[in-house]
Amino acid sequence: MSEHRTWTEIVRDNPDHSRWYVERFRTMAAEGRDLDGEARLVDAMVGRGSRILDAGCGGGRLGGSLHRAGHTVVGVDIDPVLVEAAEEDHPGPTWLVGDLATLELPDRFDVVVSAGNVITFVDPAARRTVLERLGAHLADEGRLVVGFGAGRGYTFEQFLDDARSVGLAEELLLSSWDLRPFRETSEFLVAVLSRRS
Repeated sequence: MSEHRTWTEIVRDNPDHSRWYVERFRTMAAEGRDLDGEARLVDAMVGRGSRILDAGCGGGRLGGSLHRAGHTVVGVDIDPVLVEAAEEDHPGPTWLVGDLATLELPDRFDVVVSAGNVITFVDPAARRTVLERLGAHLADEGRLVVGFGAGRGYTFEQFLDDARSVGLAEELLLSSWDLRPFRETSEFLVAVLSRRS
């Protein structure tokens, strides 16, 4: 298994990476690519006007889409370049620069979503802490939705073990944002988790 670097390490080694990432998604949007698959799934899980935390919001495409669908959205990302792009491209949500490992917001959310392989860009030593912090921001009946691909230095089994260790229970496991069932051979995981009572 090859070592997978954290987002902070990638940006440290290539200061232009964040700008490249922003422009990559701007280009895909301009080409008319469907960038709303994650948002459609999250939107279907909650009633209109729900409170949603976009954890690792990047340039804001997911949180922006959920805001346009009528939800109250807060997005948090460790990268100020990405947060600046989110503010510019997707006005409306609250966009914050912050570390998910030390996240402490006053609000609780109906859904906390972490898409785009975010969890694999977290320092491996902080992954359980991040999952614990995200779970702590769930409302009583809230759900945490995490999506990431295989081969990124964090196996699905490790992730699920970490989630269980911080009191999160599996409600649903999928292999894609378009509701395909998860199988042993799946190359992607979308995990819907909730706090154990």
